[in-house]
Amino acid sequence: MKKIIELKNISKSFDGEKVLDSINLDIYDNEFITLLGPSGCGKTTTLRMIGGFEQPDQGDIIFMGERINDVPAHKRNVNTVFQKYALFPHLNVFENVAFPLREKKVPKDEIEQKVTEMLSLVMLSNFAKRRVTSLSGGQQQRVAIARALIAQPKVLLLDEPLGALDLKLRKDMQQELKKIQKATGITFVFVTHDQEEALTMSDTIVVMSEGRIQQIGTPIDIYNEPENAFVADFIGESNILDGVMIEDYKVHFSSHVFDCVDKGFAPKEPVDVVVRPEDVDITTEEKGMLKGVVTSVTFMGVHYEVIVDIGGFKWMIQTTDFVDVDEHIGLSIDPDAIHIMKKSEYSGMFGDYSTYSDEVDELQQLEEESEAEE
Repeated sequence: MKKIIELKNISKSFDGEKVLDSINLDIYDNEFITLLGPSGCGKTTTLRMIGGFEQPDQGDIIFMGERINDVPAHKRNVNTVFQKYALFPHLNVFENVAFPLREKKVPKDEIEQKVTEMLSLVMLSNFAKRRVTSLSGGQQQRVAIARALIAQPKVLLLDEPLGALDLKLRKDMQQELKKIQKATGITFVFVTHDQEEALTMSDTIVVMSEGRIQQIGTPIDIYNEPENAFVADFIGESNILDGVMIEDYKVHFSSHVFDCVDKGFAPKEPVDVVVRPEDVDITTEEKGMLKGVVTSVTFMGVHYEVIVDIGGFKWMIQTTDFVDVDEHIGLSIDPDAIHIMKKSEYSGMFGDYSTYSDEVDELQQLEEESEAEE
């Protein structure tokens, strides 16, 4: 594939706080690439750099082989769709979409043809004469996308455009955006903090944290082969445990030696071990590789979410088999369900399901400290 955008050693600080730390990223022609991460990770700043709304403190932005650090936003062959669609309330749907072409003095017949084609692409052919203020959120978003695409930019930037939509409409628009991207052949750079959204839509996912890129890969690679504990925790649910690589294909964790499919680690190297909740089988206590006590069971519709205490570490298991609180059970894990990662700065921070969020952990810790002082 042809490389369209290169970010080279990009750094950016606001008020002395570094929000991007020497990031490097290549974006290719006809690619749907998603910048994924929690609030404050730098994903929107990265998007704004590409769009020309922010300038890097260090590094270069290369577009089609040319450095564009100093090129203003309106002169870049890039358009942006924001979460707030910024449509013109006094214009109807047709005129909102036509606006960029009218600004460029495009002939009237050509405007008519292109707007008609674009409204058909976003399934709004019957809405041309309607006021945008009368449209639903999803319909307004389609108008914003059509207006951004009509000038045929090389790249379309989308800054959390689905955030204001309800769940079902958001799922529909995920599919629509993917179809539109394939139909137009335009590179889409999409920003979201929603992991499911990223997995559903993307050709490539860029996982970010604290101003740095943690991993770049396909959705399957990111999910199945996370590079560190942050990625493993952020993309879906993960049990992440301290382990020791005994030798190739053998790892020790939770007081048990397991066969695995990983190799290339040093003998007795400390590692992080990832086991996805859906990859664990519940069995009898006698037959289990590991043994534990069920501390909670939550019905999720298609499966139960079971928390199991094994030696003080809380595992999450997703299963269609019902077990009860306080039941003693065994766990069985196949070798290909065990993923081994190098230790990182995120080791020990994730993967124990005593709670589901850092905030609750912090509150509990404060409560315990307060009780100890008393």
